[in-house]
Amino acid sequence: MVKNVAQESVNQKLQLVVRSGKITMGYKQTLKAIRNGTAKLVFISNNCPTIRKTQIEYYAMLAQITIVLYQGNNVDLGTACGKLHRCSSLAIIDAGDSDILTQQ
Repeated sequence: MVKNVAQESVNQKLQLVVRSGKITMGYKQTLKAIRNGTAKLVFISNNCPTIRKTQIEYYAMLAQITIVLYQGNNVDLGTACGKLHRCSSLAIIDAGDSDILTQQ
């Protein structure tokens, strides 16, 4: 299932997940988490390359994991997670204190 989410409503929840939960950032780590079945929610930036986006969507569909299309680019997604580098995709392994999984 693919959902579009406003950028402002997600940034604070992502910051809380980074502080209290567990995430994996990047294309390879996201695919690995999806294949292992540890990913609970996947975020993809709006400028993720089409081939990578298609592969993530395919494996997430097989594993029945929800995908959120983040409205910002990869720089915005990395910044929302408190990192100084770009991030085109990330998987939430454990939400921690955040309620991001229940509202998606």
